[in-house]
Amino acid sequence: MNAALVAAGALSVGIGAAHSYLGERYILIRLLRRSDLPQLFGSDQFTRRTLRFAWHLTTVAWWGLGALFVVMAGIPPGTEAWRQALWVGMGTFGASAVVTGVGSRGRHLAWVVFALIVAALWLGMR
Repeated sequence: MNAALVAAGALSVGIGAAHSYLGERYILIRLLRRSDLPQLFGSDQFTRRTLRFAWHLTTVAWWGLGALFVVMAGIPPGTEAWRQALWVGMGTFGASAVVTGVGSRGRHLAWVVFALIVAALWLGMR
């Protein structure tokens, strides 16, 4: 079992859980209390539901990638497809680190976790 890939999977699941819990508690609750949200399809209810499911859909994607990394941890390394899948994971979380770090000017610490995931994937590829 590739411990670095298991770590990348655990970090992916952890960042997803933190994103959903903290986002719901500190951002979505306050945002959805506003009375000036755009009205789509006749009311603001569609807007509220879309904001909530889109927020949590990010978590689902991170959990899916995390599960993929854990599954890959049990597969013998070396095939080109195996390496390409890890490169896709590194690209996804690397871009997430850059966007989060630049967009928040380094204040949102998720960029650190994304960078740790990239490092774990890189180590797991070796």
